[in-house]
Amino acid sequence: MGRERVVLVGVGLKTESRLMTESLAELRRLAETAGAEIAGEFSQSLSRFNPGSLIGSGKLEEIALAVARQKIRTVIFDMELAPGQQKTIEGSCKAKIIDRTRLILDIFAQRARTAEGRLQVELAQLSYMLPRLTGAWRSFSQQVGGIGTRGPGERKLEYERRHIQYRILHLKKDLERVRRGREVRRQLRVSIPMPQVALVGYTNVGKSTLLNTLTKGQAKVYADDKLFATLDPTSRRVRLPEGSSAVVTDTVGFIQRLPTTLVAAFRATLEEVQQSDCLLIVSDATAAGRAKQEASVREILEELKAEGVPRLRLFNKADLLDPRERKELELSNPDAILVSASTGEGVPAALERLQEVLAKRWVLRELDLPHASAHLDADIRQCAQVLSIVHHGKGAKYRLRLTPENWDRIKSKVKS
Repeated sequence: MGRERVVLVGVGLKTESRLMTESLAELRRLAETAGAEIAGEFSQSLSRFNPGSLIGSGKLEEIALAVARQKIRTVIFDMELAPGQQKTIEGSCKAKIIDRTRLILDIFAQRARTAEGRLQVELAQLSYMLPRLTGAWRSFSQQVGGIGTRGPGERKLEYERRHIQYRILHLKKDLERVRRGREVRRQLRVSIPMPQVALVGYTNVGKSTLLNTLTKGQAKVYADDKLFATLDPTSRRVRLPEGSSAVVTDTVGFIQRLPTTLVAAFRATLEEVQQSDCLLIVSDATAAGRAKQEASVREILEELKAEGVPRLRLFNKADLLDPRERKELELSNPDAILVSASTGEGVPAALERLQEVLAKRWVLRELDLPHASAHLDADIRQCAQVLSIVHHGKGAKYRLRLTPENWDRIKSKVKS
């Protein structure tokens, strides 16, 4: 069976023509990731958006003619469409009309692997579809299927509005139970004497490959050259240069115009960012729209209220830069480290810097433990990383990495 043939439509204001071009290029990759064959592209710069159909009537007629002539099944718009706009465009084009949000939701439906990921995707899909439940959409979607109707698509077409509302309520309760369970697991992980680090960045910048490299191939995290190749957070232990360790979590990739419904639905997953001791913010050194991508990451981190978390910037894929590009990048970003997840270049330097950042909270301490307090060894190991132990005549000298709170707790126990 061949891939679904689609037409893409880029829309933007005349004052943002460059953004429209970059966003349409990204839409192309999203459509290909969803399994589409792109049969054509249209774009229109407007002084203001048409409230009824988003684009002008002339452009809409042009698209409708191309759809009829080429027998196109699906038209994908690079902006979120209001329910009324979608209905108007469907009436003109006689094709399935989906927008950027619906396309991303469709990709997420393909990629979600864990039970929580599938619940989050379904909740986001149903929340998006609820105001768009029209007879025309149900009838047409049942006929054509394909991109934009995966996951709970067929099921929600059978429900009436009240049944979808009930399902949304049920999903929220399920996710709350999952959230509570994850909070318990997080507390158990926090009780392990290791700092927590989150890998964050734009989709397809190589975070999963980098995590595999950081763990020297032991992570076995799925990585692919696709947008949103991994959705569910994966945590792995990474060894730091001095011998201590950190738990590094690979989070879902960000994207420009990330749908509000997705930010809300995946907020629980992204809580890993808020709980971290450090953020490793990964960028693609070769991306033409890197500045826009970095701005999108900053905006989402602000939404997650993670501005206060210490961070370290990494530019991945440095092996693909020529000497001139490398020098320009280094001069304009003196605080960042150039790395290559595929070759390992720059990774030792990144781990050194990460260790320095974590050391501001996870402080290096030495403790002389007398023989009379030897029974406290288990307590020490529960709240500190033991780097070395040197035994001597009066007891043992411990070299530790731990937080100030746990250091105070250990000292009080030794004194008592």
